[in-house]
Amino acid sequence: MNDEESFEEVAARLDDLQGVPIGTLFDLVTREGACMSIDVGAEEPTWTSDRAPDRELAANICAACPVVDECLELEFRTAGFTTLGVWGALAEDDRRAAYLAWLQRRGGGESR
Repeated sequence: MNDEESFEEVAARLDDLQGVPIGTLFDLVTREGACMSIDVGAEEPTWTSDRAPDRELAANICAACPVVDECLELEFRTAGFTTLGVWGALAEDDRRAAYLAWLQRRGGGESR
């Protein structure tokens, strides 16, 4: 997430996806997601559990992804606050803050 975009703006970006079925989101993300076809050679990227490097790695992986919003919407609906890793180009702390804004916009959300 860039510094100019608030968590509320991230959540608002997802409004158009509210009526899209979870199965459709899943199909889009698994078929079109940049992380699904990333060529990292013999080793996966190294997640450090340190906020700055993980945010940078997420930004690099997701930079050209055509389904960033669909990915984030899927994650919010299926795992919400408890998931780990990077989804929708957001590292954990940013994603959790955006999730809370998403829940508020959705009046409680569609997650479990």
